[in-house]
Amino acid sequence: MPSRGESRPPLLLAAAAAVGFGLLCLVAGVGVAGPCDFSVARGGAVYSFSLASRTPARRHGVLSEDGFYKVAVNDSVLWFQLCDQMIFNFNPPVCLNCEDCGGPLRCGTQCSALVSNNHGGYDVCTTIGSVSNSDISLIDEINPQKGVIVKMSSSKCSISVYIFCDSKVAQVSDKFVLSGSCDYATSLRHPSGCAQSMSASGKGWGWLSISFVIILCLIGGYILIGAIYRYHFLGIHSVEVS
Repeated sequence: MPSRGESRPPLLLAAAAAVGFGLLCLVAGVGVAGPCDFSVARGGAVYSFSLASRTPARRHGVLSEDGFYKVAVNDSVLWFQLCDQMIFNFNPPVCLNCEDCGGPLRCGTQCSALVSNNHGGYDVCTTIGSVSNSDISLIDEINPQKGVIVKMSSSKCSISVYIFCDSKVAQVSDKFVLSGSCDYATSLRHPSGCAQSMSASGKGWGWLSISFVIILCLIGGYILIGAIYRYHFLGIHSVEVS
């Protein structure tokens, strides 16, 4: 009678091997870009921004460690989070009309940006952005090192956060600007707003290098899956298994 380990379906073992090689490829730098990754070519160089990546000084990248940024001006309060939904462990928004952003009991927890305005003595919330509907562009098309703009939108509103490159401090502005009826803008100085640059001539990871790693992963996965199939399904236990 075959042992319990030898009776495992070969397809399950192959799937496990494929997952392992997928993780290897991610470690090698062939992962899918996140919502706050942005690259642009200018003047023979490629400038890359990875706003949510961990750095030695900022373990959450540009994300607020509190779960949200907050800017209050007069009777209006702006809440937002970059690259993710907001999380409120303290001081959550308390206002009416929050149904499309978590509901009255969890207001702000299902969107990325929210504004509260006082109308007739009542605070009324409006969803102004979500991470699923976001866009990144340069602050200065000529000087990519100046930083980027993260614009998030909702059905009728938007918020633009200007992230200026500052290698020393992380500081959110104490004011925001309202354009039109529901388009907000504020700014943030942060080390994650500084681009990593490399020559477009081929230094660093280019398309050729990425393609080479993908091919290696596919070949390695094919060899490993074949070895597992021969060992567990065909019963070849000699050195010929490799």
